[in-house]
Order: sequence, then structure tokens, then C-alpha cells
Amino acid sequence: MSRKLVYFDINGYSEPIRYMLHYGGLKFEDVRYLRKEWPIKEVKDSLPYGQLPIYEEDGRTLNQSIAIARYVASQTGLLPADLWEQAKLDAAVLNVYDVVKKLANYFFEKDPVKKEEAKKDLDEGIVYYFSRFEKELKAGGGHFGGKLTWADFVLIGGVELLNYHLKDAKHKDYPAIAALISKIHALPGVKEYLAKRGPYV
Repeated sequence: MSRKLVYFDINGYSEPIRYMLHYGGLKFEDVRYLRKEWPIKEVKDSLPYGQLPIYEEDGRTLNQSIAIARYVASQTGLLPADLWEQAKLDAAVLNVYDVVKKLANYFFEKDPVKKEEAKKDLDEGIVYYFSRFEKELKAGGGHFGGKLTWADFVLIGGVELLNYHLKDAKHKDYPAIAALISKIHALPGVKEYLAKRGPYV
């Protein structure tokens, strides 16, 4: 089976997907376009909605990082069979994306006054969401849903993204989140990938 994940030369929204693919032992082509060269017109025009990431499998194409992550989870034992449990994990993932969106609002804002307001909203959002993620993880024995799932990978990807752009370990006051980061980084496949990848970019 041929698999290809296409994104930029950064970790960003695709890193939890890469983690899951490596954890599941699924061989794939990791295609990365240089952000400084984007958009490459012929590539952009060929994409379903003109955006990355996309995931290709045996000639089929899927866009949207959440949809890709959920599908990869179904192929790697990280998606439960129970529909209610699936829905709970969907909610957890969307909650992670809610706080990451606050980072995007801050990062791309150009107006100085609005940027300061966006930074305040982001700082407050991190405390608000991280405290709730911490509570959920503790209730689930260290995981969303009581065992290792795709939502855990998405959470770690989101935390790493926030930490990188804010130049701070935002999870340091949340031991359950910190423990989950360490656990995922030590997983077979992920550990080897991180050793080759080097620093977060």
C-alpha cells in the first residue's frame, strides 16, 4: 500500500499524524514543501481545497488535518470501536484545536493593539483549556478515553505547537500533560522518528 503525507517543512498540524504513522509502523512518504517557496502554483492548484496537509493512499486523497488524523487512527489501533467513545474523542480533539486557533489569531494579527488583545486571549485560553485537559487526563488514567488514542497524539501536537511559537514549556504546570508527552515520545516508532527528526521546527 502506498501512503503519502504532504505538508510544509515544519511540524505544525501534521506532526501528530506523523507520530501516529510511525507508531503504527505504517510506511509513508513524508513530503515537505519549503514554506518560503509557498505557494507553488501548480501544486496549490492540484490540491482539493488549495491547502495542506493532504494524505494520499493508493491514489485516493484526503484533506483536513483532523480528518486525516482520525483516519490514520483507525488504521493504527488508536480509534475505539464504540461510537460514543469516538464522539468523546472527537470532542477532545476539537477542544485542542480551539486553543490552537487562539495561537493562530495571535500569530497572524498585524495590528499592535489587536495583537496584544489576542495575546491576552491566548494566555487566558491556555490556562482555561490546559486545566481542563489535565483534569480529563487524570480521570482517564493519563489518557483521553482511558487508553492511548488519537486524541492523545493531537493534544501533544497542539501543546508542542504552542510551546514552540511561545518559546515556553506551557505544560510545565500540568503533570498529566507532561507525563503524556514523555509517554508518546517514548513509544516505539515515535522514539526513533524523533531521534532522526531532531529539534522541533
